Amino acid sequence: MKLIPTGIENFKELIDKDYYYVDKTNLIVNIINEKVVLYTRPRRFGKTLNMSMLYYFFSIKEKKNSYLFNHLNISKNIAFIMANKKIWLNLPPKL
Repeated sequence: MKLIPTGIENFKELIDKDYYYVDKTNLIVNIINEKVVLYTRPRRFGKTLNMSMLYYFFSIKEKKNSYLFNHLNISKNIAFIMANKKIWLNLPPKL
């Protein structure tokens, strides 16, 4: 049974423990396509969790955690993968 991630701020913990997760990985595509990003949201709206997701996606130190994105929208976005091969080399997709 999936649990509701109340207070979980770590993306890896959320995926590893199979909590409910609304897939916001398309945010990565939006961030890469923008020059400047101002990221504001109300309290308790997932800002820290989204920053954790971005950390695991872009971090060279976390290559072993690429499996976190295997079943999420970002791994299914072929156009993004082809356009950003340098970034995607950290995360080999399972297609």
